Amino acid sequence: MEGEMSVDPMTYEAQFFGFTPQTCMLRIYIAFQDYLFEVMQAVEQVILKKLGDLPGCEISPVQVRKCTEKFLGFMKGRFDNLFGKMEQLFLQLILRIPPNILLPEDKPQELHPCSEEEFRLLQEEIEQLQEKYKTELGTKQALLAELEEQKIMQAQLKQTLVLFDELENAGRDHGTSDFRESLVFMVQNSRKLQTIRDTVEREGKRMKIL
Repeated sequence: MEGEMSVDPMTYEAQFFGFTPQTCMLRIYIAFQDYLFEVMQAVEQVILKKLGDLPGCEISPVQVRKCTEKFLGFMKGRFDNLFGKMEQLFLQLILRIPPNILLPEDKPQELHPCSEEEFRLLQEEIEQLQEKYKTELGTKQALLAELEEQKIMQAQLKQTLVLFDELENAGRDHGTSDFRESLVFMVQNSRKLQTIRDTVEREGKRMKIL
């Protein structure tokens, strides 16, 4: 049956139903097959029970299973033949949208039809707009990254200015108002502190030796 199913994609019908008509028919076929198999299993169980109640019955369950499978194959062949005809009827007359019918979402095409050349030009314009959007998006991301870098640089500059203000205030506290004098004063003090530290370290080493 699967080999006989229509190869027409029926995309317009799928747009309306939300599924392809072929998929619908395949599911119906599988459901019928499952039901037929379940019925044959139930029939087999009834036959085995009836045979079990007969005294001296020589028919074994294996023979019953062979007969059941043979009958199931016969029924499946008949079913496939009938279902193939039903499938053609459904796909041609029931699940098919006539060529002169437009879906509501496609009504504007009827009011504003366009030629193949116009459609091609529209596609090209859409592609150009998509490329332009990608370019603008990349430019925006680059600008955002540059803005973030500027924020970091502004924060670093602010810290530097605060440091300069602190140096200038320290200079004023020690009688130096000029920034250069303040910087020289800070350097001299740092050298003095380094000298004191070196002296303390030498004295510490000497005390350990003693």
